[in-house]
Amino acid sequence: MSSWRNLLLRIGDKSSEYSSSSDFKDHIETCFGALRRELGHSSAEILSFLLQCAEQLPHKIPLYGTLIGLLNLEDEDFVKKIVENTQNSFQDALDSGNCDGIRILMRFLTALMCSKVLQPTSLVVVFETLLSSAAITVDEEKGNPSWQARADFYVICILSCLPWGGAELAEQVPEEIERVLVGIQAYLSIRRHTSDSGLSFFEDEESGGDVEKDFLEDLWERIQVLSSNGWKVESVPRPHLSFEAQLVAGKSHEFGPISCPEQPELPSTISAVAYGKQKHDAELKYPQRMRRLNIFPASKTEDLQPIDRFVVEEYLLDVLLFFNGCRKECAAFMVGLPVPFRYEYLMAETIFSQLLLLPQPPFKPIYYTLVIMDLCKALPGAFPAVVAGAVRALFDKIADLDMECRTRLILWFSHHLSNFQFIWPWEEWAYVLDLPKWAPQRVFVQEVLEREVRLSYWDKIKQSIENAPALEELLPPKGGPNFKYSGADDQEKTEQEQALSAELSNKVKGRQTAREIILWVEETVYPIHGQEITLSVVIQTLLDIGSKSFTHLITVLERYGQVMAKLCSDQDKQVMLISEVGSYWKNNAQMTAITIDRMMGYRLISNLAIVRWVFSPENIEQFHISDRPWEVLRNAVSKTYNRITDLRKEISSLKKSVVSAEEAASKAKADLEAAESKLTLVEGEPVLGENPTKLKHLKSVAEKTKEETVSMHDSLEAKEALFARALDENEVLFLSLYKNFSNVLMERLPDASRDGTLQSLKSVNGDSMAVDIEEPSTMEVDDENERPKKSQSNGGKTTNGYNVREKEQWCLSTLGYVKAFSRQYASEIWPHIEKLDAEVFTEDAHPLFRKAVYSGLRRLSNEL
Repeated sequence: MSSWRNLLLRIGDKSSEYSSSSDFKDHIETCFGALRRELGHSSAEILSFLLQCAEQLPHKIPLYGTLIGLLNLEDEDFVKKIVENTQNSFQDALDSGNCDGIRILMRFLTALMCSKVLQPTSLVVVFETLLSSAAITVDEEKGNPSWQARADFYVICILSCLPWGGAELAEQVPEEIERVLVGIQAYLSIRRHTSDSGLSFFEDEESGGDVEKDFLEDLWERIQVLSSNGWKVESVPRPHLSFEAQLVAGKSHEFGPISCPEQPELPSTISAVAYGKQKHDAELKYPQRMRRLNIFPASKTEDLQPIDRFVVEEYLLDVLLFFNGCRKECAAFMVGLPVPFRYEYLMAETIFSQLLLLPQPPFKPIYYTLVIMDLCKALPGAFPAVVAGAVRALFDKIADLDMECRTRLILWFSHHLSNFQFIWPWEEWAYVLDLPKWAPQRVFVQEVLEREVRLSYWDKIKQSIENAPALEELLPPKGGPNFKYSGADDQEKTEQEQALSAELSNKVKGRQTAREIILWVEETVYPIHGQEITLSVVIQTLLDIGSKSFTHLITVLERYGQVMAKLCSDQDKQVMLISEVGSYWKNNAQMTAITIDRMMGYRLISNLAIVRWVFSPENIEQFHISDRPWEVLRNAVSKTYNRITDLRKEISSLKKSVVSAEEAASKAKADLEAAESKLTLVEGEPVLGENPTKLKHLKSVAEKTKEETVSMHDSLEAKEALFARALDENEVLFLSLYKNFSNVLMERLPDASRDGTLQSLKSVNGDSMAVDIEEPSTMEVDDENERPKKSQSNGGKTTNGYNVREKEQWCLSTLGYVKAFSRQYASEIWPHIEKLDAEVFTEDAHPLFRKAVYSGLRRLSNEL
């Protein structure tokens, strides 16, 4: 890579390209010198690479802005092209709804204004264009308030620019920027406050209702504090000030006009459902990027100005965004942000807020796991203790943590420990054994240990808890498969059944085909022993043959899946089949989940059969004490969802292929007609004006492209038919799922008129937490070994202090899962909402059940 590219990439870093200097002024001068030398013969490459750097390393935008300001003094035309390119990119981002593009390009424009490249009035016009669009959107008469998510996003983008250029705007165009701020104040007065109870990390946050500030209101408050402080921001470098005397001489360019896309029209009949669907679409396209997860006591971050917290969060999220896939680079940039204060606690809170972000994190959870690991290695003296402190603080509030967040935290924590030799001071949490088996802290420890066993092996995990040996009670069973016909114990299985199992086993070893085994079952086994015994013997024996490894299981399902399919042709029998799997693998939740998932993949069992099995009495009793039934249910719904998503992609791709095929066919037809039109008549006889071979070839091409078009249309029709069927199946699945949820909750929830909130369920029998969550978790680090001191709130509890009764805890956990499923699959649920409303979410359903569903769908609660 040429040196000017390296200098652009590494500007502001501690890197070999810039010797030992970490002074921004030196870096800018060095880079400017290199670019000026290259500008004459590489201007196009420099322009493209410079814009790419600004867009993908946005925490360095002030440096790139200053650099462009200096280039403006050398070559006004080059910089004019930069401004024009930025305007085109910005308009494209607005048209396509590219949120990151809009936000970052606006910050870039602000930096260009600071460096005298862009006229301040041009930037104000951009702000006012966005603000005007936002105000119209939320206007009840002229706009479409269901698209408030986009309007809020535009206003957040304007406010986000002010830490980078508020001082310059206030100095150069004070009246104009004041007009913008007054406009934002007016917008805030007419928009609807957004309640995020469906997306909050903690259940107890919903009790705050509309009192809590939403993200936009909070940012507005931070900007007002910044304004009253004279726009001073510690976390934003201002390198242009070092070159102010030179930059003033540059020519400021105009920024071309931009336009915001029209919001979708309101449906002709405005119903709550139509509004809800559009609101959901808007929030999908313009999601809120950040939700603050306040893990640590305020004392850990209180030295920061309110705006500095926002700026550092922006930096961290940008690095996570652009270095997804380059974990080491990501960690390196995260620890080297251009800020003059320490921010480990804020960094941990920001990463955890993304890992636990609802409805889903921007990237796969494994990415955050790897980044946290790399940060622990990059800052060994500070970050591991901060992460440990975060885990303790979240553990203290686990009873209030959203169920989806709880599951993610379990998966992350077990994976994290597996990368650090499974070392954790388990003795601090040994007190959970004194809590009831349904206490969330006890369940958390149990689930983490179960996941650790999956990632390692039982004896290794037993060894890792030697400081708290009593916790062995929470380890999953060590035993392997539970084969009914092993003959190893005195299970009440007749010799006849064992003999049948052995005979089947020999047939499989003898490589008999599935057809031969089906005949044997139908002629020899079924008539004598009946359905139940036949099914049990065949399924258990085949599972036992496939139990050696995952590969063995797949081989058995591929070779003898037909046998299972023949035996379990209807839903009742499929439920029996799943029960046999659960019985065989009762000591191994992972193999239960994998086997059922694979069987669904091979279409041996339906998702409806899985739902029925999950809601069988045996599993219902585990809803609040184990993740086992929920894992199976999550897999089933995800598989259905993924099938529909894949079909959507295939249909979209086929539609493009059809258009291409039609264009090719019409071109071939036109070419053939053009050639045929050149046939001339001489004395009544046709004379070829074209080469006969060419004409023949054109005919062949025309026929072939026509055939391809027909074939593509057929493929598209077939896929669309499959898709329509899949959507119908999906509707049936969600109807079944919610009917089951509604029925089991109605049986156990208290009388609807008496108990209307989750909080009242928790306080049925005293306080809800064994740990006093008001008492901050101690996370101070011992100087000697960097192990956090044990805090009383974590360590010293030995009383049975979790006072929520089992029935209430069962209700709390199940309602939590109702909300989590509704939120995760909202996009697939909304198309079927009318049917669900008519059949399940009726007035007869329990208000707490409907509230959980509405909360997950982010549906307006006034519809309840």
